[in-house]
Amino acid sequence: MQSPTSADAKGLSLRSLNKSFGAVHVVKDLSIEIQPGEFLVLLGPSGCGKTTALRMIAGLESADSGTIELGGENITNVLPKYRDIAMVFQSYALYPHKTVAENIGFPLKVAGLKPEAINAAIAETAAQVHMSDYLERYPRELSGGQRQRVALGRAMIRRPEAFLMDEPLSNLDAKLRGHMRAELKHMQHDLGTTTVYVTHDQIEAMTLAHRVAIMNEGVLQQLGTPREVYDEPATLFVAGFMGSPPMNFVHGTIDNRRFMAAGIDLPVDGNASSSKTVLGFRPEDSTVGNAGEGLFDTRVFTSEQTGEYTLVTVVLGEDTMTVKMPRDFDAPIHSTVCVNFPLEKGFFFDRESGRRESIRLSS
Repeated sequence: MQSPTSADAKGLSLRSLNKSFGAVHVVKDLSIEIQPGEFLVLLGPSGCGKTTALRMIAGLESADSGTIELGGENITNVLPKYRDIAMVFQSYALYPHKTVAENIGFPLKVAGLKPEAINAAIAETAAQVHMSDYLERYPRELSGGQRQRVALGRAMIRRPEAFLMDEPLSNLDAKLRGHMRAELKHMQHDLGTTTVYVTHDQIEAMTLAHRVAIMNEGVLQQLGTPREVYDEPATLFVAGFMGSPPMNFVHGTIDNRRFMAAGIDLPVDGNASSSKTVLGFRPEDSTVGNAGEGLFDTRVFTSEQTGEYTLVTVVLGEDTMTVKMPRDFDAPIHSTVCVNFPLEKGFFFDRESGRRESIRLSS
């Protein structure tokens, strides 16, 4: 079998999709154009609607309104078995009484292919997912990572027009999860198949995706490359969700071109005024130093050495912030330090709407 290239792949169009369960509006006017061969990650916390959106694409949930197109064809009301879409579940969903070979080859058996063609496809697919030496084993005889490879192989073998993956790595330990991320990215690149991947893990999103669609409470918050959503967050939610530790927030007001909060008085570039605004900056963009030598002074709550770096948590009024410092740095608890960050790395958000504002800090 010849692996498809991205030129052979088909795009997916989600247009104004809505889904409610009773009185709960789970997916709200979701519209995304997924390019042929793209690896798109739907990212967000539990209950944000991302899995429901994926299940609507698969046909496992019906859309209340809106349309789904695959390669320009409307598949909104097409039965799942006719959509030419393969789904990989969090639970693997392997047949326990079938061997690895039988599990991988099952879709082709159902499709009625001849045994010789099925066996050849099984051999090629098993090699791609590094399971050639385990074809006669049963799922109970495999590790979690091996079961996941079998599930991927079963999805890959019929060369679908699109892959859908629902948190496929969440049951694996941290080391294996990192390994499988690399394998998934490599396989998707080689196959060139349009892929929609659901996760709540922002590290998976950042490392796997061509683009990330961040959802919260059923609403698409931002769509962009991993770098775009990290460096230029469109909302307070995106800024706080992306990053580990997440972006620091200081609640304050803007008046007469000054941002003011507990212990902070900084110039602002612009004429905006707001009684409820939030200043955000990232831990890795900031430093702590001697009191009186930075943008503002604050008190050390704790200092944690992780091996790779030191996390310094500081308190200012009701706000807690975290600063990433070199691994040999230490700061005594209760000591007073200053916080510094490049002014261009600071963002303002409207506290009520959550939208990022165009104003910036001024030197």
